[in-house]
Amino acid sequence: MKKYFYLLILSFSLISCYTYKVATEADETSDSYVRAQNRSELDVKSNEKVAVNTVADRRTSVAKIPTRGSRNTKPEKEKKPKPTSIIEKLEVGKFFKIDVADRSYKIQVDKWESDTLMAHVIHKPKNILKFHKNQINQSTIAERRFSQPIADIITVAAYAGVGLGIWSLVK
Repeated sequence: MKKYFYLLILSFSLISCYTYKVATEADETSDSYVRAQNRSELDVKSNEKVAVNTVADRRTSVAKIPTRGSRNTKPEKEKKPKPTSIIEKLEVGKFFKIDVADRSYKIQVDKWESDTLMAHVIHKPKNILKFHKNQINQSTIAERRFSQPIADIITVAAYAGVGLGIWSLVK
């Protein structure tokens, strides 16, 4: 029983909640669709507020016409333009998975020195890597993102493991 417990702990230590995802055209179009849906919901909510305010104003017999400046809407987030060059894609301080000369690296970008990428292997800041921008395969640059489904699976598995441990102690 002890060896299975240690095996379970070892397997959880090797799992990460982060995944690397290559940004594609489909992702950006789905993001713009979600933004458009949020804008339309915001417009409906603001129109409902104006209608409620108008009815309330009529009840108090004060005729008030809502002006454009009186609406309480949230400002839209600024849209980031789509990065076109490799220097714009590989932002300083972020984590990426890149392919250079048929070899894959998981890196954290430190800085750009003209056309040279200065980076280090994740969790190894002493291992500095230098790549020219023409060496990096631009179509396979993957950004590290948090994966909620994987985190949920790990959480459920941890709760199940704790429950199993308590059950085995009670039994």
